[in-house]
Amino acid sequence: MSIARQVADVVARTTWDDVPTPVLDRARHLVLDAVGLAFASSAHPFADVAADALATFGTGDVPTLGSKTRLSARDAAVLNGVLVHGLDFDDTHIGAVTHVSAAALPAAISAAVAADASTQDLLLGYLLGVEVSARVGLAGAGAFHDLGFHPTAVAGAFGSAVAAGKIAGLDADQLVAAQGVVGSMAAGLLEFLEDGSWTKRLHPGWAAQSGITAATFAKAGWSGPEAVYEGRFGLFASHLAGRDTHPDLVADDLGERWETPETAVKPYPVCHFAHAFADAVLLLRAEHGLTAADVASVRCAIHPVPGKVVCEPAEAKWAPRDEYDAKFSLPYIVSTALARGRFTLAELSDTALADPEVLALARKVEVVPDDESAFPQAYSGWVQVTTTDGRVLTHREQVNRGHADRPLTDADVVAKYRESMAPVADEATTERVLAAVLSLGDGGSARDFAEACAAG
Repeated sequence: MSIARQVADVVARTTWDDVPTPVLDRARHLVLDAVGLAFASSAHPFADVAADALATFGTGDVPTLGSKTRLSARDAAVLNGVLVHGLDFDDTHIGAVTHVSAAALPAAISAAVAADASTQDLLLGYLLGVEVSARVGLAGAGAFHDLGFHPTAVAGAFGSAVAAGKIAGLDADQLVAAQGVVGSMAAGLLEFLEDGSWTKRLHPGWAAQSGITAATFAKAGWSGPEAVYEGRFGLFASHLAGRDTHPDLVADDLGERWETPETAVKPYPVCHFAHAFADAVLLLRAEHGLTAADVASVRCAIHPVPGKVVCEPAEAKWAPRDEYDAKFSLPYIVSTALARGRFTLAELSDTALADPEVLALARKVEVVPDDESAFPQAYSGWVQVTTTDGRVLTHREQVNRGHADRPLTDADVVAKYRESMAPVADEATTERVLAAVLSLGDGGSARDFAEACAAG
């Protein structure tokens, strides 16, 4: 039996009652994190650019998160994906190296509103989308990044097809076809790292609309290759040829073992690969009372695959060209945390990016390979700070905070949500959205949920 068929059979028969209550509870909090970040993104220029671009295709009746913009279902999914992922502060399934909610949630919202479905349908579709996205990423064994593919875009397309297909009522045969069709749409390159372009922000939304498109074609009778994962020209042969991949993981224990609770919520608004380093230098700073003036040099050890993302090209990492560059700069993140004792969205402002103390400190950061890294099972970070008075201080964070083994609690997620909302929403809006998200699955309509999560 093909992998797509195994996935389709499980997805088609899975009901709300099959999902354990703790998984549903965690899913609601992952949605809460995503919605709060969508609101926060609405204050940034990229949100308006995306909305203006999509509006040229026409308007619609699907509300968008934290926005007054209304679009067609597919275009709303694109904008919602941009908003959830735009600040790069959204959740990540660690082993899959995939931002799972950023595509699955926009696909589920648009599909559910279009189908006049319930919030149970929405949350179940979202969950199954997360599960499939995570498994596709896991099957790639961390190799997508190494070859320049963004797994959020690639894996997210398959998860979105499953989410949209489940909500639209596709049967198993149609779900097989939807996966086959979306395989030709699953794409996303990491070339943005070379010049700080905005393309990565678009990847989850594009994956979401691809999933909706594939599911719609499949429901109408369009066929797709059944061996889309394991075939001669399937996903793993075409994208990861010659690498150690495990396609069978895509369907492994689907519906029995849940990957959703393994998804990490980010404590910092930067690439997840750098989080352990931020924690390490903040700990050293606090323990030893360090200031930027005390630092003679910094050495950071990182696995070569994530190192390509946050350490290359070196010149752009020492002096980020904009806030998006800075999110993927290990030297900037480490030097900022050392100099300022924190890393929040404020550390990505134009003023922060031009801070001469931080930029001078970034030049003192050396990067070396980490032979002890746990990547891709965890995003490890080792830091050595040599001080001007000759002290050599080291600390290793083997498992990054937010990982399933060191999770942010539901209370932490609610606190992060409130921090995300504070600059852009009043208290009434914050509480309205909180209540809508945490009651997902109570029998209400998906459209009412989407309306509650739009800007007033």
